[in-house]
Amino acid sequence: MSRQTPQTPTVKAVAAQMRGEIEAMPEWLRRPVGKASELSQVQKIIKQRQIHTICEEGRCPNRGECYAQKTATFLLMGPTCTRACAFCQVDKGHSPMPLDPEEPNKVAEAVQLLGLRYAVLTSVARDDLPDGGAGWFAKTIAQIRLLNPDTEVEVLTPDFWGGMGRSSEGEKSGLDELQRQRIRTVVEAKPACYNHNIETVRRLQGPVRRGAKYDRSIEVLRIVKQYDPTIPTKSGLMLGHGETEAEIVEAMIDLRDAKCDRLTLGQYMRPSLDHLPVRKYWTPTEFDRFGSIAREMGFERVRSGPLVRSSYHAGESD
Repeated sequence: MSRQTPQTPTVKAVAAQMRGEIEAMPEWLRRPVGKASELSQVQKIIKQRQIHTICEEGRCPNRGECYAQKTATFLLMGPTCTRACAFCQVDKGHSPMPLDPEEPNKVAEAVQLLGLRYAVLTSVARDDLPDGGAGWFAKTIAQIRLLNPDTEVEVLTPDFWGGMGRSSEGEKSGLDELQRQRIRTVVEAKPACYNHNIETVRRLQGPVRRGAKYDRSIEVLRIVKQYDPTIPTKSGLMLGHGETEAEIVEAMIDLRDAKCDRLTLGQYMRPSLDHLPVRKYWTPTEFDRFGSIAREMGFERVRSGPLVRSSYHAGESD
């Protein structure tokens, strides 16, 4: 009798499992990709300049709609992140590519060619850089304004907890003060909105956001307001990781306590079998209810729906 050895899942088996998850997705999460001509126009501008967007790297479900409107959220400092969040599609690695010195100008040119009146800048976490990339945000904002003086720029930043000063002692290394300095660098560039996502509720931070902390992210928003109360702040959560209604409301309360002005709530959708599974699909009605609660709490602008993402209709006012 021949000995049987354990078998790893075949490519076909993995594909079948992922297809089953997609087929089980509620109808309200299905949407057309968009016209190929509209997609290719934006992709061409992006690829010609060898820059990146979170739309592509994160496989955003709204990229067809946004590209049709000639909008995109630019991903600064390369496509490789030094963190390893369990929900995110972006590539991970400890040795990201060196910064492209032409990237700020390339992004500014793309904004000009797309005719954007409202641009969003985000980035991977770059804990390998001395300032975590804060100066790169400021430099890119300045270059966009140089070529596009009427364009407003929103930022969606990491927590800037890393880089020079990092040690096993954490807060005792003086990194908390370095974090404040990095945030101040971005604030002084005067973005139209400062966004930093807490992503999920307090209890689930560990398994969902490896390397990040709930209170540290809340503090980012608080620090922005301390430096410049006139800059609107924004944060967002992805629902579907197993959070309860009470925990969602608690997170919104914590954000308002930090004087956060704007909120996005959207449904987490599993990018691949290597990522966290979806624990619950919240319904459009439930998202509407959470949106109403947020408005009652005093958030001045709320986007709440299954397909909402951080930069969805970012430049629009309610």
